[in-house]
Amino acid sequence: MKAEQEGDLLEEDSSQENGVQTNQYSSISPPASPVAQDEPFSTYFEDKVAIPDNVSKVFSFRKLWAFTGPGFLMSIAYLDPGNIESDLQSGAKAGFKLLWILLGATIIGLLLQRLAARLGVVTGMHLAEVCNRQYPTVPRVLLWLMVEMAIIGSDMQEVIGCAIALNLLSVGRIPLWGGVLITITDTFVFLFLDKYGLRKLEAFFGFLITVMALSFGYEYVMVKPNQGELLKGMFVPYCAGCGPVQLEQAVGIVGAVIMPHNIYLHSALVKSRDIDRKNKNEVKEANKYYFIESTVALFISFLINVFVVAVFAQAFFNKTNIEMNSQCNATGSPHSNLFPLNNDTLEVDIYKGGVVLGCFFGPAALYIWAIGILAAGQSSTMTGTYSGQFVMEGFLNLRWSRFARVLLTRSIAITPTLLVAIFQDVEHLTGMNDFLNVLQSMQLPFALIPILTFTSLTSIMNDFANGMVWKISGGVVILVVCAINMYFVVVYVTALNSVLLYVLSALLSIAYLCFVGYLVWHCLVSLGVSCLDFGSRVSNPPAVFIEEPSEYDS
Repeated sequence: MKAEQEGDLLEEDSSQENGVQTNQYSSISPPASPVAQDEPFSTYFEDKVAIPDNVSKVFSFRKLWAFTGPGFLMSIAYLDPGNIESDLQSGAKAGFKLLWILLGATIIGLLLQRLAARLGVVTGMHLAEVCNRQYPTVPRVLLWLMVEMAIIGSDMQEVIGCAIALNLLSVGRIPLWGGVLITITDTFVFLFLDKYGLRKLEAFFGFLITVMALSFGYEYVMVKPNQGELLKGMFVPYCAGCGPVQLEQAVGIVGAVIMPHNIYLHSALVKSRDIDRKNKNEVKEANKYYFIESTVALFISFLINVFVVAVFAQAFFNKTNIEMNSQCNATGSPHSNLFPLNNDTLEVDIYKGGVVLGCFFGPAALYIWAIGILAAGQSSTMTGTYSGQFVMEGFLNLRWSRFARVLLTRSIAITPTLLVAIFQDVEHLTGMNDFLNVLQSMQLPFALIPILTFTSLTSIMNDFANGMVWKISGGVVILVVCAINMYFVVVYVTALNSVLLYVLSALLSIAYLCFVGYLVWHCLVSLGVSCLDFGSRVSNPPAVFIEEPSEYDS
């Protein structure tokens, strides 16, 4: 087969074949398995969704429905427990004043997800597979390790979120480590649903998003936030009276919303639709509908995030520990000892958030909050499993059985989480959450730089490569986002107050910046800075073959 493919090398970037335009972008096929396999290789894509082809309208709801799914799975990363905790802390520390940051971060996230979706649609390969082809071995392995660290960090937050929800729902009877063990069962749920078809799996994720919307929407209705202050905070880009605490929280919002592994995930999920990539019009149409679907999905996730921010902004902004203690005592809550008898400003996390809601608005508010957190954690751990599979398969070109892949990716994330749960109690996890946010912030360049690089290369994207406006604006956005997240990292490290940790951080920072500089060099070459092109692989198009059906796409 390989010899036949090599004999079919494209001689031109664009040719006419049976009246259909065939371009270089339509000819990139996924890498073949390095060894022959007796059984077909099965993935998320083995059940591809057909797209209606008898609709000639400019816009069709039938086609939009056919493309609906990947964007909503992608949007779950914007609703994971890490994001929910960032939302409630934003409301408690800054009121409604940082809602415009949340809105801006969501819009930036949408633009970055657009690039990820276009890469998957145009090339038929997800970002990890393209990285596997474009980068040399050492950078490729380093990139995989960095992304894997981001996935582990995110998954730890998600699993811990599930465990906290189970602890709240069981009134403390299920310890943190027990909740983590229970969460392991989502692996089998994942496998079970996957066998019943792609659309049923997507419907299940839609159900979990609905549970989150209803749960946090209930809290929103109960608290009745000031709508004028809410709109002002959302559309007036100013933070009156804000200091370092609010600034750090603003940076934390950006870091929580824009997650590196989600770029890899979305570029893979869009491959689940049956699109003829040799037909330029079909590719263009798919890009349009995926962008519409992603916009709707992220709008819904934004509303859910706003619900959480508004609840804590209205009810708990500028509240003190002694006020919380008094209120919890008055309602007979067993958790009043969480709040010391002092006038320090209240600090909340996912666990304390549920407790204070219960103290102020009754047990129903606490349990409904816990249900929402459980839905957020359960859905995001399952999409995190997909991310782990795609990243590992793409970077390492693994072709294992489905059970082995899921077992490995879940074990990598569950093991450190279980250790944390055993040696840490549910009331003291805020420090770990801050560390995990910093960890993910540091990995952000390893998704954003490659996605801008490859979507700007005409040798990969051809007619769908980024134009000059997208190249410049994308570069500026990525620079700003990475700078914001690096500030977050610096603030965290300087608060450690340890000379040894400072020295270790400095050494790691040098290696880290060298690798980021290497990726930036590749990116600048792809953006057209020819004076830097002294041997970059990305300036040369990869070997391109006429696309044939492969076991990966079956």
